[in-house]
Amino acid sequence: MRKKWTIGGIISGTIYENIAQITPKNELNCQLLLIYIVSYMTRIIRETMTKIKAENIKKIFKIRSNGNSKNNGNTPNELLALGGVDLSINKGEFVSIVGPSGCGKSTFLDLVGGLSKPNEGNIYIDGKPVNGPGLDRGIVFQQYALFPWRTALGNVEFGLENQNVLKKERTEIAQKYLSLVGLAGFENRYPYELSGGMKQRVAIARALAYDPDILLMDEPFGALDAQTREILQRELLHIWEETHKTILFITHSIDEAVFLSDRVAIMTARPGVIKKEMAVPLSRPARFEDDIRTSQDFVKTRYELWGHLKEEVVKAQQICANTTANLSLEKPVTTLEKVMTT
Repeated sequence: MRKKWTIGGIISGTIYENIAQITPKNELNCQLLLIYIVSYMTRIIRETMTKIKAENIKKIFKIRSNGNSKNNGNTPNELLALGGVDLSINKGEFVSIVGPSGCGKSTFLDLVGGLSKPNEGNIYIDGKPVNGPGLDRGIVFQQYALFPWRTALGNVEFGLENQNVLKKERTEIAQKYLSLVGLAGFENRYPYELSGGMKQRVAIARALAYDPDILLMDEPFGALDAQTREILQRELLHIWEETHKTILFITHSIDEAVFLSDRVAIMTARPGVIKKEMAVPLSRPARFEDDIRTSQDFVKTRYELWGHLKEEVVKAQQICANTTANLSLEKPVTTLEKVMTT
């Protein structure tokens, strides 16, 4: 007796047997089967590729009034920083987030890093919920955060020491990544002997040394001069191509986002949500060309990004102006004013 074609049969791994049953008489079944297989495999591939997934992330901060409340300013108020962020990042993808100041970009990165927890929603790494910091994520901040009493080599070795890596092995690893970021020969220099760009290279090497799958970068080049910033952008692309890390990059610079990213997510004014995502139509080899920033694709992408971002910048300025106005209206009563009115 011929087996009956069933979805259950497909799921249980008997796709071949089901296809073998199909004859020209039931061509419709054949089409349905192929559609199912394609959709099922597409979903499996998509789930396998997804490295970071954020679902409806909300973050609320407690703030206090300025002292003019009925109970001497001790009434807690709430600030909604993130209003429901949804974002997926694939394995090996370079994604940048741009948005107006105060929209929650860095807050979101902290949540992905496990440095704080959302009030609502979930963040997953490889399908597992984030419950705190982990060695699968390396973080590079705008400030270098180097130990001043340690050399460049000692700073890069720090994370490896906490993993109980043997001295010889961790020295070899640290030297490897210092060389990768262009600091071979500077291993024994202390932070005060390094320029700003060199310090940030050390910070990047430190984050890479324990080989995390994900690199979280919070405006790492924001404090650098324009020339050093452009050089480090190119070096970061070389590092990304060599290590194939998944990178989440926070920046205020549209040019930087377009130059570095596979995809750019635009965040709204506070409370921040993802307004739009845009793929960057630039090949990796093309990004190393000297005139890439004046190319048609680069200029067009930058223009479109700014068009979406500009609206949010204006909104953020209005929010800031309204907040300032409210604070001026709620000016606390000074001790002198209390005395004069009694």
